[in-house]
Amino acid sequence: MSVRVRRAYEEPEPDDGLRVLVDRLWPRGVSKEAAHVDEWPKGLTPSTELRRWFHGGGTYEEFRHRYETELEAPEAAELLDGLRKAARRGRLTLLTASKTPERSHAQVLLELLER
Repeated sequence: MSVRVRRAYEEPEPDDGLRVLVDRLWPRGVSKEAAHVDEWPKGLTPSTELRRWFHGGGTYEEFRHRYETELEAPEAAELLDGLRKAARRGRLTLLTASKTPERSHAQVLLELLER
């Protein structure tokens, strides 16, 4: 399984494989043509409430716990399973606008997909 996280602002690379935007909001200043996004499963993204809580000063550890709980909901679990299947077929690149992808929901997804 080959999954990685990249910032949505980076230029696409030939070996990105399936490019999946995992943010609820479209990245500012990035055109849809330039982003080369193949899928945008909004049901897999953190809820607006959770995102606001985290950006309002919540800890990453608690955010991670709450987000993993959200991912247990039927729609999110089904979408996550779809990403697992896609990753088994080839390279999967999770795209995020986060300035710190290693401490974001994209990292949580990456680690869940690698389990």
